[in-house]
Amino acid sequence: MVQGMGFVTAIYHGLTPVIESSTLFQSFTRVLVDSKSGFAKYKIVLKDGQTVGYEDVMLWKWLLYARGTASQGALELNILSNSRIRANASFIGTIQVAKNPCDDAVAESTYDSAAGSYATGASVSGYTSYASGTYSLKWTKAGVSSVPLLMFALPHHLQSFDATTNQRKSSIQLQTTTKGLATAILSDSWVMNEPDLPVSMGFAPWNPIFKNEPNYSASAIQVIAIAATSEVSQDMSGQTNLNSMYFSGKALSKFATIVYTIHDIMKDSALANAGLTRLKDAFAVFAENRQKYPLVYESAWKGIVSTAAYVTGEWGADFGNAYYNDHHFHWGYFIHAAAIIGYLDPSWLDANRDWVNTLIRDGLYESADGKDEESSSEDALFAYATKMWGKTSGDKSMEARGNVMLSILSRSLQNYFLLESSNQNQPSKFIANKVTGIVRGFRIIRLTLATRFNTFRGMSILSYMLFLKKWRRAHDVRIHMIPINPSSALTRTRNFVREEWEKYFDNGRVDRIDDGFKGILYANLAIADPASAWKFFSQNNFQSHWLDGGASRAWYLAYAAGVVISMNA
Repeated sequence: MVQGMGFVTAIYHGLTPVIESSTLFQSFTRVLVDSKSGFAKYKIVLKDGQTVGYEDVMLWKWLLYARGTASQGALELNILSNSRIRANASFIGTIQVAKNPCDDAVAESTYDSAAGSYATGASVSGYTSYASGTYSLKWTKAGVSSVPLLMFALPHHLQSFDATTNQRKSSIQLQTTTKGLATAILSDSWVMNEPDLPVSMGFAPWNPIFKNEPNYSASAIQVIAIAATSEVSQDMSGQTNLNSMYFSGKALSKFATIVYTIHDIMKDSALANAGLTRLKDAFAVFAENRQKYPLVYESAWKGIVSTAAYVTGEWGADFGNAYYNDHHFHWGYFIHAAAIIGYLDPSWLDANRDWVNTLIRDGLYESADGKDEESSSEDALFAYATKMWGKTSGDKSMEARGNVMLSILSRSLQNYFLLESSNQNQPSKFIANKVTGIVRGFRIIRLTLATRFNTFRGMSILSYMLFLKKWRRAHDVRIHMIPINPSSALTRTRNFVREEWEKYFDNGRVDRIDDGFKGILYANLAIADPASAWKFFSQNNFQSHWLDGGASRAWYLAYAAGVVISMNA
């Protein structure tokens, strides 16, 4: 099994092939038999199309290719019932099955030319040249080596194909479960280009259109300083040394951003250094593994996991960290904090380099529906943090990988997750939601875990049901926003942010929200309307409970002001 494979391939070593289908066979026809080469081709028609009227069904055609040995001759298959096909003898060789949309002759010819080879794995490689990135997928294959490989590409792949790969597109398109139409490519490798890498993005507020670092006015710095001075004096140890790696990381990243704001935007070295000292102490708790649930090496999947599940007996403790769930979400915050600390104090790097590099290695865990993605923004944070850690630590290759990852994520998230009205990949009725909830390999769940487990905690069933219809969609969007950082404007376009705001929050609707979600919304609004965001965060009666636990008013002010300045530059 290789994701994107053009055929479903079964390899037989002496068993008698049996093919069964829960969808009834309409017909089964032998098209070609070549006993000398051991090759056979069949057409199968299933009643698996869409119903037209009351009883009529559009029939879809499937192709079956069997390639055995010359000594045993071609495979003979017989239909025994409308749900069962069986060979007349044992078989050594391969059977490949493919769906031919609308019984298209050109598509069938393409399948014919690719039958006999199949993918067994793939490797990824790439390189960059300043702001231009190129990456390739090269498959290892088995079967008939002279036959080109047929693999399906998703829409975001097609958008970035180089000229040579683009010429190898076929007419075959099949509907995926969650990512639009997939197109079959007749090639053993693909080459893709990302021509506008975010190389100018740093720790400061950043805009993909203007890209220049902001030059703050004295009056803006004065407002930012009031918030930053208050926030940097908070109990860093108390807010960061928690029983959750996820929430601890969020707090460390927040305080790192505050210290950066004080140092680089306010230019207050004394206050920044005092905050940095306390931040390094808070970070050391984790680098030295002194937190409540230390990290351990897990030998089965060979990665680093939290001991929370082992101690508590709850497999889902800390969002399933022990099972590698959301590792890049969790570790991204730590990597981001480390990148800022190392930037402000390069002497700190050597003692912490190995620990941070370890976190950058991602983990795996099994899921019945494939790996899921709930927070597109925290996915982007991991790529951004990787880029910035590479820059801070002097690892140019890591920095380049981070830039390429960010560009690919920007493209893919805008295709499948962050749904502008012009989106062509998700169902038209779904696009109106503006964001997906949780995207798995085989399905999309509209309601996110964050909404289910946080927004409605403690409600009665009746209250839950009444509240659910009105608020669940609006609350789902926040998990795709946090944390607002320089990469946010790359993945979340101004037009998308504007559409989302008009869908859920304009005309005073945002003012009905009275918790940390409100601050997230206004910080996100800064991408499209930074002046309104600045007005909200700079108001005299700003309430601290409008900030999420991983959010900083000082950073939100700096971000909004920075985007305003870059837009007006």
